[in-house]
Amino acid sequence: MYLKDNDLLPDLQSAYRGHHSTETAVLKVLSNILSALDTGNIAMMTLLDLSAAFDSVDHNTLLQRLRKSYGLGGKVIDWFTSYLSNRKQQVRTTTSSSVLSAVLFGVPQGLVLGPILFLLYTADLLQLVKRHHLTPHAYAADTQIYGYCQPSDAGSLILQVSVCTDEVSAWMKANQLQLNPAKTEVLWCASSRRQHQIPTGPDRVDDAFVSPVTAARDLGVYYYY
Repeated sequence: MYLKDNDLLPDLQSAYRGHHSTETAVLKVLSNILSALDTGNIAMMTLLDLSAAFDSVDHNTLLQRLRKSYGLGGKVIDWFTSYLSNRKQQVRTTTSSSVLSAVLFGVPQGLVLGPILFLLYTADLLQLVKRHHLTPHAYAADTQIYGYCQPSDAGSLILQVSVCTDEVSAWMKANQLQLNPAKTEVLWCASSRRQHQIPTGPDRVDDAFVSPVTAARDLGVYYYY
């Protein structure tokens, strides 16, 4: 209630919130891309993949972000500190169990609060993408970055996205998250009469070169160019 009343939740981050479902996320992205194609543009969408995102959240960074970005303090921060601290885990089989080990990273899963904390932890990532004049949309740990241009400006858009993903990768490393270029996908979209103007060469995402795909699955929906 505090986050909603003070408009602190990121507007382009869906999941775990009322009226922010997979359907609304897909409709938002698809509507933006189709509107761009209707004006004669082509669109480039990059679907980022994060490795073990929920398990990589740094507790100290999260608590600091709750203080500085969301104005929480006092007993509230003490409660969150207690919620995240002194957790342990082990692996059990039918015949044995591993030694208990401290959980130093990650948000507890299986509860509503854990995913909400992840949304707050990664909210700055969306603002970073916007500063590159690209559009982000995230659903939990799945993040899409897309932009549009005239076919003749495709090279500039590719460079723009590459520079953006470099900063995204650096931000993730600084926040103990890991971008996985090997599972990241790039999809170009165009109207039928502009299909021949879609770039076919690989695009750089962080330290890897990713070849464009002809279809990509996102939130249970397949996009085709």
